[in-house]
Amino acid sequence: MLSRYHVLVLVLCLSAAEDFDWTKNDHGSFYYGTFPAGFSWGAGSSAYQTEGAWDKDGKGLSIWDVFCHNKGKIFFNGTGDSSCEGYYKVKDDVSLIKELKLKHYLFSISWPRVIPTGIRSEYVNEKGLKYYNTLIDQLLENKITPIVTLYHWDLPQVLQEKFGGWQNISMVNYFNDFASLCFERFGNRVKHWITFNNPWSVAVEGYETGEHAPGLKLKGTGAYKAAHHIIKAHAKVWHTYDSQWRHNQNGLVGISLSGDWGEPVDITNPKDIEAAERYVQFYMGWFATPVFHGDYPQAMKDFIGRKSSQQGLGTSRLPTFSSQEKGYIKGTCDFLGVGHFTTRYITQKTSPPDRGGSFYTDRDLAELVDPRWPDPGSEWLYSVPWGFRRLLNFIKTQYGNPVIYITENGVSEKMMCTDLCDDWRIQYYRDYINEMLKAIRDGVNVKGYTAWSLLDKFEWDDGYSDRFGLYYVDFKNKNKTRYPKASVHYYKRIISSNGFPNLREVENWKRKAAEMCSSSNRLLAADPLTSHMEMVTEIVVPTVCTLCILITALFLMFLLRRRT
Repeated sequence: MLSRYHVLVLVLCLSAAEDFDWTKNDHGSFYYGTFPAGFSWGAGSSAYQTEGAWDKDGKGLSIWDVFCHNKGKIFFNGTGDSSCEGYYKVKDDVSLIKELKLKHYLFSISWPRVIPTGIRSEYVNEKGLKYYNTLIDQLLENKITPIVTLYHWDLPQVLQEKFGGWQNISMVNYFNDFASLCFERFGNRVKHWITFNNPWSVAVEGYETGEHAPGLKLKGTGAYKAAHHIIKAHAKVWHTYDSQWRHNQNGLVGISLSGDWGEPVDITNPKDIEAAERYVQFYMGWFATPVFHGDYPQAMKDFIGRKSSQQGLGTSRLPTFSSQEKGYIKGTCDFLGVGHFTTRYITQKTSPPDRGGSFYTDRDLAELVDPRWPDPGSEWLYSVPWGFRRLLNFIKTQYGNPVIYITENGVSEKMMCTDLCDDWRIQYYRDYINEMLKAIRDGVNVKGYTAWSLLDKFEWDDGYSDRFGLYYVDFKNKNKTRYPKASVHYYKRIISSNGFPNLREVENWKRKAAEMCSSSNRLLAADPLTSHMEMVTEIVVPTVCTLCILITALFLMFLLRRRT
């Protein structure tokens, strides 16, 4: 009996070691140290946010092209029609990436640019493929690893109109055909593939709240149905690569999941702890748990099922996977991409059952913020560095310590700010990257970090009101001139040192960054004059010349008439 008791205690201890400790939140002090050898530093972008050229060289319409052209959907009616003109500035932007000394660059391929209707059997656009070939080749020529996202929200509009987009199971096969084309054309050079970037936003904001394209408000069902098909599409693409391409190309296929951290308001209150875990499970766990364990988080199944029953429904609004599908989906992740920006305090709050239900009321929780948290720009983005370490440790315990690449982490600034000495961004990167370093010291398997983003760009429903870029883009200038912010110089120092060597050196980085950005500020201040001179050169001078020619012609005609 005694030996059995000891075995039972040992089993319980081992089981407990696999659980995330909600009661331990060590904010700690700044940690000076370096990242493991071979750690990959990068920056990222996405096709619709930066490329522009929305209707050039055979590109088809995306749901974002259509959504943005509907007045009132985007702040100040902004669109991605031209954005950063990245389609025409490959060489310039690769030179910025090289200047930063990045090891990798994360970008997405626009599905409608390479397959205009979304259906491969109908038409493949070689000009679109050529653009991405050029980008990939230039990156590799400069010893920069391309990390490619297959879907960063820009679904071909034809697929939305014909089939209802991600509400339709047929998207699984169409997406697989698109992915197969990319593996076929680019897989000899691209070794890191991401199927979906932040599918949470695709599902909730695209099909539940309607804030994002395609703008549908299918409350209580739309998000769950879209997510269900996205998870199946991810799994199919992973298996396609695994069976057809991996042997020759030796690449990796993962998925990028965004997630805010949820911290219990009271870490001694079991209900707050349960609510905080539920918050994370309804966010990142919604997609990560099927990919790693084969099925939805138990909290989602329980709460959505209960709410559905209270509404008089015979079955849960959360779709189910068959036993065969669970086995097919489980383990379809060579690495996990993690996008993270901010944190919320979470407490239990029972939502009364409404007629249709919704993603938000299904969770039975309330989100709170600490008024002391810095709020540098976007109304939703508070700087809470310690939440990053907490999230990474949660992933480690929940999903068997997978290989992680940070695919998005960064901070915005307010629209009217044109000061390139972005102290708040320097502070954000300093603190968040340091918390990531602490997480690696905790044993989390983080292999790379992607600053979000390389450039200021179109920010979805916020238009151009938020700027996330390391490089400032002058959207008023037709050349979309790029200017380095202070954070460029600071991030470059972190990369060259592979971390934070010591207090004196790190403090010196900030001073040098401030000095260097002042010259960029002077260039930016002179830009309106440059634009004015361009207008004089390109508009006024030709107009004056044309008038002179017309006056001369009239004068000659007058002279000829007098002679006759």
